[in-house]
Amino acid sequence: MSATSSASTTLVPSATAPRDAELIDAQDRFIALWGEMGTRWGVQRAMAEVHALLFIAGEPLAAEEIMTRLGISRGSASTCVRQLADWRLVQCVKVRGDRRDFHQAEQDVWKLFITILRARKRREFDPLLEQLESCRPAKASGRRSEAQVGAWSRHDKRIDELLQLLKVFESLSNAISKSEKGFERAVKTLGKVLGAVGR
Repeated sequence: MSATSSASTTLVPSATAPRDAELIDAQDRFIALWGEMGTRWGVQRAMAEVHALLFIAGEPLAAEEIMTRLGISRGSASTCVRQLADWRLVQCVKVRGDRRDFHQAEQDVWKLFITILRARKRREFDPLLEQLESCRPAKASGRRSEAQVGAWSRHDKRIDELLQLLKVFESLSNAISKSEKGFERAVKTLGKVLGAVGR
C-alpha cells in the first residue's frame, strides 16, 4: 500500500533477516547522505534521516527501532514521524501480533518524488505566489509625476513577469501531480531522447 494512504494497514510479520554489517554500513552512508541533502533543502537533518531509514529499510519499523538505529530520543523520533506523515511520506501501519505502531515509507520512487513535489508546492510555492500578488504599490490618492508613473509601471511590469514565470511552473507542477504514471512515462521518454541526442 502507498505511504500516501490515510488508512492504517495490518501486515503479517516477516522473518527478520540477519544483520549484515556491510549492508548496514551501506545503509548508514545512504542515511547520512539523505540527511545532508535534506539540510540543503531546508529540511531538518533528523527528519530527513528518519525518512531515509524508513525508505532504505523497505519494511515497517517501530519507534524503538528508529531510535536505536539513529541514536535519537523518543521525542525526536515521534516528532519526525509526525512531520513525515504530515508530508504524506510515511504512514502508520499495524503488524499482526504486535501492539506497537510501526511506520513505513513510500517505496515507489516516482510516487515519492510526486509526493515531495506536492508538499513543497503547498508549503512553499503557493504562499510565495500569494504574497507576490500583494507586492504592488498601494494606489495613492492625488496626482503623480511622470517619473513616478514610470517607476510604478516598471515595478508592476517586473512583478507581472515574475508572476507569469511562476504560473508556468505552477501549471507544470499541477500537470505532473495529476498523472503520476504519465509523468514517469514522459520523463523516461525524454531521457531516452536526450540520451540519443547526446550520442
